[in-house]
Amino acid sequence: VGIISAFNFPVAVWNWNTALAWVCGDVCIWKPSEKTPLTAIACQNITQEVFAKNNVPEGVSSLVIGGAELGKSMANDKRIPLVSATGSTRMGKSVGAAVGARLGKSLLELGGNNAIIVTPDADLEMTIIGAVFGAVGTAGQRCTSTRRLIIHDSIYEEVKNKLAAAYTQLKIGNPLDENMHVGPLIDRDAVKMYQDAMEKCLAEGGKCVVEGGVVSGEGYESGCYVKPAIFEAENGMQIVQHETFAPILYLLKYSGDVENAIAIQNDVPQGLSSAIMTTNMRESEKFLSCAGSDCGIANVNIGTSGAEIGGAFGGEKETGGGRESGSDAWKIYMRRQTNTTNWSTELPLAQGIKFDL
Repeated sequence: VGIISAFNFPVAVWNWNTALAWVCGDVCIWKPSEKTPLTAIACQNITQEVFAKNNVPEGVSSLVIGGAELGKSMANDKRIPLVSATGSTRMGKSVGAAVGARLGKSLLELGGNNAIIVTPDADLEMTIIGAVFGAVGTAGQRCTSTRRLIIHDSIYEEVKNKLAAAYTQLKIGNPLDENMHVGPLIDRDAVKMYQDAMEKCLAEGGKCVVEGGVVSGEGYESGCYVKPAIFEAENGMQIVQHETFAPILYLLKYSGDVENAIAIQNDVPQGLSSAIMTTNMRESEKFLSCAGSDCGIANVNIGTSGAEIGGAFGGEKETGGGRESGSDAWKIYMRRQTNTTNWSTELPLAQGIKFDL
């Protein structure tokens, strides 16, 4: 099994794969993100210590460090029957095409453009907590981070004002300090994408509710700390249709029934995580039905991020369709074989055919 992991969960994704793959009898080759090699080296060292104590060959777990070219090499290598890749949709399309061209198997966990629907029957206190955590937690660098908040027009202004007030309380700084809410982006390239996204939103007609920007001064010398931002936008905007790996939240307004909100939510290329905030059972059941959310994860009265432990993690559409964890995730790490054994002294033929010689 070849494992290609992303920087934002530098250990968890590897372990989701290896824990099942090893139980299924597979050998694993891990290519971590080139942005987070040290955690990978630490995990490999720990693994080798455990293997040595239990007489497991060290080659059962291998680590290779490199960039995109190494990932392409793994995707094209026929000696790797299954490639599990976590990252951007662009990366996943490349890996999926390469593995598919050699008729191999791929497990793809790609981008998300996750939304929370807020209906008139929502508990607004829960809504604000869920939305803020989902949008700014890990500085918006989770594939399940909340990117869009779809709010009924009857409560739109109230929710917007409460969100803006909550954002004024956020503390930005060293994530090792427990008093901080928001840490840094991974690097300055990510900061540039964050800045570009805000400029594009304004250029497309979006309105700033909470202003973003790069934080400077003592303790922020890296240039990677940014302010979480909120914009009023339209779902059809090009920038809203695109996942930006940063703490930017788009507020979208809907009117009428919950079906209209669901239509807005589903109208993006990605399909990872989704949520609805409502105390109306009919609305929640509609959201969870075949006519509801088209995402791989659909939550009720909890945000898009953080509730997936133990569940079948993965999404639909451009998110890739793969599932890690959950009840039947082990199956992709196995090969299926049908066996028929004849214990008699005669050879029965299909459909009762007689074939005398």
